[in-house]
Amino acid sequence: MPVTQAIFDKKNILVVGGAGFIGSHLCDELVKNNKVICVDNFLTGSENNIAHLLQNPNFRFINHDVINPLTPEALPELEVFRVQFQGIQEIYFLASPASPQAYAKFPVETLLANSVGLRNILDLAVKYKSQFLFASSPVVYGQGDGSLINENYVGLVNHLDARSCFVEAKRFGETLTANYRKKYDIDARIARIFNTYGPRMLLNDGRMIPEMIKAAMNNRDVIAYGSPKELISLFYVDDLIRAMVKFLESNESGPMNIGSDWKVTLEEVVQKIVTLTNSSSKIVYQEKLENFGQQILPSITLVKEKIGWFPIVLLDEGLKKTIDYLSAQQGIREVPV
Repeated sequence: MPVTQAIFDKKNILVVGGAGFIGSHLCDELVKNNKVICVDNFLTGSENNIAHLLQNPNFRFINHDVINPLTPEALPELEVFRVQFQGIQEIYFLASPASPQAYAKFPVETLLANSVGLRNILDLAVKYKSQFLFASSPVVYGQGDGSLINENYVGLVNHLDARSCFVEAKRFGETLTANYRKKYDIDARIARIFNTYGPRMLLNDGRMIPEMIKAAMNNRDVIAYGSPKELISLFYVDDLIRAMVKFLESNESGPMNIGSDWKVTLEEVVQKIVTLTNSSSKIVYQEKLENFGQQILPSITLVKEKIGWFPIVLLDEGLKKTIDYLSAQQGIREVPV
């Protein structure tokens, strides 16, 4: 019979994709008061993100690709967590390439992670009657129009364009999660996570913030795709982790936008990066890359009202922490030719 409450001293929590940018920060928070099982195959995650946790007695890492079934109670590494008796109380699913460069390199893997892999983990949620959180994305909305988008918005989506593997993966993942909830009566939730930044972002996956920081630190032209006055929305990873935990503690199932309602212009963000890095870089604005339209801006009214969450880390503070982290990474400094 499934155990939905911890029968020993702490909950067992499974974080799928736990060695990634967001997943590793989530593991850091959860391991403070729980036993955390981190599953990752290092497709886009990094052992460096969790190295500091490997000696923690409340943390276990499993190198596993979730497109293959997972049987936690059969793993010798998890005997100490007594999964066979206690089960797993919470599951967070973050197993997916998420940057344009990553899912362009791994399109089939992206689709399989959010379909076959997601099904395998949802089956664990059914088995253990676990609370379940699927990390989705605003790409499910399709093209934005510059206005604030709430959870009921349905936009145009091209299922065959350059980023369709990620868009359709997340759309299908939401549908699968919602239908598992209905059919099997599990406590499954959907979080639509907007643009997040912070330490442990990869230097080489093409995301805006690391690319700009890398260019600024090397005094190269900082390329900004879009117009200077275009509004964008960014929020710091610590705020996201707080939101995800509060979401699972609430009675809400979503889908729910998790993002920032502090809108800034592209020009402001780039200028802050140049200033904070003491760079002599020139800022160059270019047209957006193919298939990347206007950024979708979130309405976070629902998450504010239902779970009492809103972002608190100011942009200057978050960028400073991100720059400090990235500046210490091998490969950030380019050797002059």
